[in-house]
Amino acid sequence: MTNIFIGNLDSNASEEQLRILFAAYGAVETVTIVKDRDTSEPRGFAFVEMTQAAEAQAAISSLDGALLNERSLRVVKLVQNCTVTRGATRGAEITGVIKSELRTSRPSTLPSAPGSLLGKLPTESL
Repeated sequence: MTNIFIGNLDSNASEEQLRILFAAYGAVETVTIVKDRDTSEPRGFAFVEMTQAAEAQAAISSLDGALLNERSLRVVKLVQNCTVTRGATRGAEITGVIKSELRTSRPSTLPSAPGSLLGKLPTESL
């Protein structure tokens, strides 16, 4: 099972749209658009789980930067047991992002981070 993070998601995007988008590359287990716990509004990011690693990698490579509802998606692979925490800013802090994949596509956005934090996506991506 491969976990995928999708950032910079339009607030009108649906789980069905994401399922169709990723299903073009292989079997999709789950699609979850993360919503604000207070307002139930979409927070601008989602998670997709795909069963086959090779299919997931093909989806990640093809869909990172692709447009959905006129917004450029940010698509990265997550390591097992990834957590997303709400910070003081509008952005989300993601532990478990594979550092090399962030560095490959956007080297200037990868901050140096202490401890177990492997990467933080820029707030404009969320």
